[in-house]
Amino acid sequence: MIYKSLIFKSLISIFLLSLSLSASAEVSPDIGKNLFKTKCATCHNKNMKSASTGPALGGVQERWSDYPESDLYAWIRNSQALIATGHKRANEVYIEYDKQLMQSFPEITDDEIGSLLAYINGMADGTYGALAGAVAAGASTNQAQEKGIGGWVYWLLLGVLGFFAFILSRVIGNLNYLAAEKEGRSYQRKTVFETLTSKGVISFILFGLIVLGAYTAASNAINLGRQQGYAPDQPIKFSHATHAGEHKIDCQYCHDGARRSKHAVIPATNTCMNCHSAIKYGSTYGNAELTKIYASTGYLPKGSGQQIEGYEDLSLDEKKEIYTGWMLENAIENDDKFEKVTDALLETIDEQWEEVVVSLSHGQKEGISGPIEWTRVHNLPDHVYFNHAQHVTVGGLECQQCHGKVEEMDVVAQYAPLSMGWCINCHRETNIQFSDNDYYAKSYEKYHAELASGDRDGVTVEDIGGLECQKCHY
Repeated sequence: MIYKSLIFKSLISIFLLSLSLSASAEVSPDIGKNLFKTKCATCHNKNMKSASTGPALGGVQERWSDYPESDLYAWIRNSQALIATGHKRANEVYIEYDKQLMQSFPEITDDEIGSLLAYINGMADGTYGALAGAVAAGASTNQAQEKGIGGWVYWLLLGVLGFFAFILSRVIGNLNYLAAEKEGRSYQRKTVFETLTSKGVISFILFGLIVLGAYTAASNAINLGRQQGYAPDQPIKFSHATHAGEHKIDCQYCHDGARRSKHAVIPATNTCMNCHSAIKYGSTYGNAELTKIYASTGYLPKGSGQQIEGYEDLSLDEKKEIYTGWMLENAIENDDKFEKVTDALLETIDEQWEEVVVSLSHGQKEGISGPIEWTRVHNLPDHVYFNHAQHVTVGGLECQQCHGKVEEMDVVAQYAPLSMGWCINCHRETNIQFSDNDYYAKSYEKYHAELASGDRDGVTVEDIGGLECQKCHY
């Protein structure tokens, strides 16, 4: 019948329309909140009013009001590209924050930026939560609407479309019946159950499940292992803000592998002991955290310090007696709050010792001696090759470019997404120290000639093959 295929075609059209509706960008501060957490929170204060690694984001639209709104969008999407054009405002911000590179987000859409700005405005003026709306899509993001469109609207539209699809199928059934009656043929009209279980409807459902399943699998695969902002608790509360920030200890003093090997390495306990054989009371935690270092190795920092003989063979109670006795003396000697032994001090020492045991045993092994089991923060997939020495020693990159201002972090968090796109974007934008490298001088005479003649301003990692697949995957 001429109407027979219309049901299936109509269902397919409705499915594709619903996909386009669900895929169409929703501009909402709720979406902006998630974007801020995944893309901005490591560098910008979430209260939007005070500076962190980056500036306070509250009022950012006002600060860029002398320029077209598209300039602010371009800055958020790729700050380095806008700086390279000589844009006045972009260069002012770049210089003000010590030329700290801002991560690029080439994949972010205008609507996502609108959502991000709506969330920033709502947090800055205290209306987020009551503010359910968003800024207008695209170029009109100046004023947040009082009420936005939630995801429920799309489900409602899908339900309405499904209802009309059902009505359409009944109409087509009636048309087929009338056509058959006119031609003198018999035609059995389908019941509602037969319509819903027909071959066309089942095919449509299977088609939809396959498409949605493939989309979900691909989306989850892309996000697999992404943990930007990940900041796990560690067995020892080691503050980089204290060590690298306040005391100016160079990153490569502890992570000495960064300049000479593939891995930056986690420092061994003897690196800690270079300082803490003398510094025996923490400025923030007193006994609590330093004792973990000593107890893991069997070192007793009493007097000039000594290694406890037969430490491995001692019971946990014997170790407790040794260390709590020293912790008690250390607290009285170094903490003005404790001038003598009191019940409160004894209770504090017991609590600190229990924390030592929990942190060093992890509840999975007996005893507390042995290597400290730090929780890994940065973890590239096994199929990705990355060499720290190549970037730190040869490339001359600062640790902060990939890891953020670690010297300001009490708890280390993953600063960059470590995604393939992030790496590629860096290779495209980063100029290498080309003229000072003898290897490059011999291998890339063409580029040297172009630099000398003024035909080229610089040479990026991309120019010397930094985007070739085998550079990172081989």
